[in-house]
Amino acid sequence: MVNIGKSVVIKGELSGSEDLTIEGEVDGKIELRQNVLTIGPNGKIKAQVFAKSVVVQGEVHGNITATEKVDIRDSGSVDGDVVAPRVAISDGAHFRGSIDMQKAGEHRPDVKTPEAKPAAATPTVPATPAGAPTGGVPVR
Repeated sequence: MVNIGKSVVIKGELSGSEDLTIEGEVDGKIELRQNVLTIGPNGKIKAQVFAKSVVVQGEVHGNITATEKVDIRDSGSVDGDVVAPRVAISDGAHFRGSIDMQKAGEHRPDVKTPEAKPAAATPTVPATPAGAPTGGVPVR
């Protein structure tokens, strides 16, 4: 496990083959496709993130793609889209974006969801006042 301290600022591409915890700032791209990335409570990320699993306790501005799971903890904040087969968002966490929960290895072409169509109008039958004739059908 490698730690990037809160006083460290990285601009550019960050990649590796070890689990990583970030407490500092990263601006760019993070690739840990076979490993776990943890953004600590002090971490501030402005990057596209690719990892096996991502735990967010700090701030992420950018899209996250994980092959196993994305876990946004109660102190975590994500502004971006998430793609992962499993996603957990704790009560109190901040999330703004979309979620695509594809299963691992599943390839779907971009499927557009059908647009919502208004319900078909149902004809309204005017109410008949009590005692009024009902159109030729005797009322008993």
